[in-house]
Amino acid sequence: MVVISVVVVYLLGMVAIGWYASKKIESNEDFMVAGRRLGPVMMAGTLAATEIGGGSSLGVVEKAYGSWGFSAVWYVLAMAVTFVILSFFAPKLRNAMVKTVPEYFRRRYGDAPGIITAIIMMLPLIGLTAAQFIASAVILEAMTLWSYSTCVLVVSVIVTVYAVLGGLWSVTLTDFIQMFLIVGGMFLAVPYALDAVGGWEVVKASMPAEKLSFTAGIGWGTIISLTIIYITSFAVGQEAVQRYYAAKDEKAAVQGSLIASGIYVIFAFIPVILGLIAFAMVEQGKMDPELMARGAKYALPSLAMATMPSVLAGFLFAGIISATMSSADSNMLGAGSIFANDIYRVYLHKNASDKQILRVTQMSMVVIGLAGLLIAWANTQSIIALLMFSMTLRAGGAFFPYIVGHYWKKASWAGVMASVIVGSTAVILVEQKLVSFFGLEPIFLGLASSAVVFVLFCNLFPNSENTVELKPE
Repeated sequence: MVVISVVVVYLLGMVAIGWYASKKIESNEDFMVAGRRLGPVMMAGTLAATEIGGGSSLGVVEKAYGSWGFSAVWYVLAMAVTFVILSFFAPKLRNAMVKTVPEYFRRRYGDAPGIITAIIMMLPLIGLTAAQFIASAVILEAMTLWSYSTCVLVVSVIVTVYAVLGGLWSVTLTDFIQMFLIVGGMFLAVPYALDAVGGWEVVKASMPAEKLSFTAGIGWGTIISLTIIYITSFAVGQEAVQRYYAAKDEKAAVQGSLIASGIYVIFAFIPVILGLIAFAMVEQGKMDPELMARGAKYALPSLAMATMPSVLAGFLFAGIISATMSSADSNMLGAGSIFANDIYRVYLHKNASDKQILRVTQMSMVVIGLAGLLIAWANTQSIIALLMFSMTLRAGGAFFPYIVGHYWKKASWAGVMASVIVGSTAVILVEQKLVSFFGLEPIFLGLASSAVVFVLFCNLFPNSENTVELKPE
C-alpha cells in the first residue's frame, strides 16, 4: 500500500505541474517550443528524460538479464555518443526558427516534401507513444496487481492530461523532475539489490564469463547499428529536435546537448547492474523464478519488490514510470505539433488563428493518446524492438535531406522526394524480410539508398534558388 501511495502522489504531482504550466501558455509558440526560452540545464534535463524511456530502463534490465548481459550498457552509451555528435549541428537546428521538422522540409523544399515527411514522422511517434504506455503499464501491473488493460488506461490518461494542458513547457518541467526520479530511483535500488544477493562477487560467480563482457552479448554489429539509428533518428525526430528549437540561443543548444550526453554516461550502467543482479538472484534461488514467468521485462519490478523497503520501492517505481512517461509525453506532443502545424494549418485551414492552431494541437494530442492506448492494449512485441523499428522508419529517408539541407545549396525538391520515398520504402522492405542487405539492419539499406538518390537527383535537378535559406511562411 505504501508503494502505491508514493506512485499515486507522483502521478497527481505530474497533473498539477501540467495545470501550472497551462497558466504560462499565451500562444502556440509557447505551447510547441516553450517560447524558445530553454537554458542549457533545462534543455539537458528534458533531452535526457525524453530519450531515457521504457527501452532505456525496463528494456535494458530485460536485455541484461537475458542474452546481452553487461553489454546491454551500449543501448544507452550509444545515446551519449549521439548527443555529442548532435551538439555540432545544434546551432543550425536552433537558428532555423521553425516549430517542427516537416515545417523545415516545407519551407526549404516545398509543399510535397512537407506533407510526406509530416505523415512519415507522425506514424512512428504514435508507435513510440504506445511503447512507453506499455512500459509504464508493466510497472503498475507488477506493483498493484491490476489488470494490464487497466494499467494502460491509467497511464494513458495521466500522460495525456498533463501534456495537453501545458505543451512543451509542461513537458519540460515534468521532464526535469522525472530525470532526477529516473536516475535517483534506479541508483537507490543498486545497494539494496547488491546486499540481497550477497555482493558483486556473488553476482559474477553466478553467471558465465561472457555475460560480463563489455561487447560480447550485444556484438559490435548491434552497437554500430544502435549508434547509427540514434544519430539519424534523433537528428530528425520531432521529440528530440523540438528541444533544440526551444533553446534560448545557440550556446544553450550546444551546452544542453553535451550535458545530456554526460547524464546518459552516468545512467547507462545502472539498469545493466540491476539486470545482472536479478539474474544472479534467480540462479541462487533468492528470488522466485515464477516472478519472471511473464517475461524478462518484469525483472526490474520483481527485483525491487523482493529487495527494497516499501517507500524506496515506491520511489523507484515512480522513477521508472517517469522514464516511460517522459518519453510518451514528448512523442505525443511531437505528433500533435506536426498535425496542427503542418497538416491542419497548411492544408485544412490556412487562415487559422494562433489560438485555433493551439486548440487543434491539443485535440490531436488527445487522439494520438487514444491511438497509443489502443496499440498498447494489443501489443505483444519487445519494447526495444518496437522502438528500434519506429526510429528506423522515420530516419531512413529524411536524415540526409534534413541535415545536408542546412549546408548544401544544391539540395532540391527532386532530391528530397527521391530520398524520402526510396529510403523509407527500403527500410520497410528489409524489416518485412522482403529483401536482404548483407544481413544488416534495415537502417543501412534505407540510408544507403537515400544518400545515393538524394545526391543524384540534387545534381540532376538542383535547387534553382541556390540557397539554404528557408522560404517565409
